[in-house]
Amino acid sequence: MSIRGTILLVEDDPGMRMGLEDNLRIEGYATASVQNCRDARRAIRERQPDLVILDRMLPDGDGVELCRHLRTDGFLQPIIMLTAKGEEMDKVVGLESGADDYLVKPFSLRELLARINANMRRSGAWRETDGAVRVGAASVDFQRHRLVRDGQEIECSAREIALLRYLVERRGQVVSRDTLLEVVWGRPQDIATRTVDNFIVRLRKKIEPDPSKPRILLTVHGSGYKLVVD
Repeated sequence: MSIRGTILLVEDDPGMRMGLEDNLRIEGYATASVQNCRDARRAIRERQPDLVILDRMLPDGDGVELCRHLRTDGFLQPIIMLTAKGEEMDKVVGLESGADDYLVKPFSLRELLARINANMRRSGAWRETDGAVRVGAASVDFQRHRLVRDGQEIECSAREIALLRYLVERRGQVVSRDTLLEVVWGRPQDIATRTVDNFIVRLRKKIEPDPSKPRILLTVHGSGYKLVVD
């Protein structure tokens, strides 16, 4: 019933950051991203990610030093370090700092996903959706990106599936619009919180027995949204 896990991406290249986030969400991961060491420490405290993808060179420090600090502070989840350097000594330094894996740029998305899945499985954090899940009036198979209602498959965008998956993972919890924008959309500058509201309306039409009187995907006024078990 849950997402595969939450990944924090620490990368200062906006193009790479946005591209990786989009692909990770398509693969079923919830994501958050930051571009420097300071924000990475804060995000790890607040988000408690299942895995961190950490760039070696950051605007305000070295990813190796950040990795050491995280391990010293007790962060135990997998860390995959990214670097533009390919020398063996750099790999040794990265791994000795506490990183679980090391990937040299440029790398293929397929290889990165394989490394992520392997590290998540080893850590016990990888969570796979097992078959279809009942959500209100619909049945959702997150692995196949498939939503069925009354025996008919309903078309859903990848973003709708990602949003629904995130809410199902946190069922019973209130999730703010800002959090949804950051995790599901990656917080692009041209996206407003109203976008979240529009997507919620779309999802209600697909999962609520009566979308005009929602009882599955609820609005918590002044706070955000909450998905509840029917």
